Amino acid sequence: MNFTFVTLFKNIVEGYFSDSILKRAIEKNIININYLNPREFSDNKHNKVDDSAAGGGAGMVMNPQPLFDALSDLKEQDENVHIVFLTPVAKPFVQNDAKRLSKKSHIAFVSGRYEGIDERVIEEFADEVFSIGDYILTGGELASLVMCDAISRNVDGVLGNCESLDIESFETPLLEAPSFSKPQNFRGFFVSSEYLKGNHSKIRSLKLALSECKTKFFRPEQLLKHRTQSH
Repeated sequence: MNFTFVTLFKNIVEGYFSDSILKRAIEKNIININYLNPREFSDNKHNKVDDSAAGGGAGMVMNPQPLFDALSDLKEQDENVHIVFLTPVAKPFVQNDAKRLSKKSHIAFVSGRYEGIDERVIEEFADEVFSIGDYILTGGELASLVMCDAISRNVDGVLGNCESLDIESFETPLLEAPSFSKPQNFRGFFVSSEYLKGNHSKIRSLKLALSECKTKFFRPEQLLKHRTQSH
């Protein structure tokens, strides 16, 4: 699967792929990471990519020309590229989106800067627009990385054990049960002995109970959804 980051700041992004699971996925050619800098397409003699906002107001806006030309070039190279814009004024990105998008062959993430991207670019090129939360970031690169990570984990072969996807939070309305490792007693903090007795039926029951407790505390609306579906 191919990912392209459309960004003015490649250095912010590329370090994330230098270790761990995603690094191994790149080495195995399961995923490929590419970069596209709109500044390289600017027709301004100083390579500017921003201008003052129409109608006034604080801050600068990424103007349309560099992005229009950059994204047009990208679509000429791959007409099947799925172009995603990251903005706080969009629908929330959720796990089902990550699973669905993992079936695409090529996704491009367009990261805004300054006060945002000229809306005409979004109207022309966006296949989807997402937000990762109700807060404002300095730029879209972190949001792009969040989406790329979540999507990549659902691509076949990226995770060593694909069964781990089945027990994670948001695969059901309940949050995932707490995780523990050995030893059972760590400085007076104990793991339930049921985890160590090998009775898988009791372990499943215990994990379900703990999952319900965790969901009730952090996401009570999800517990209500779970109970509604169970009846």
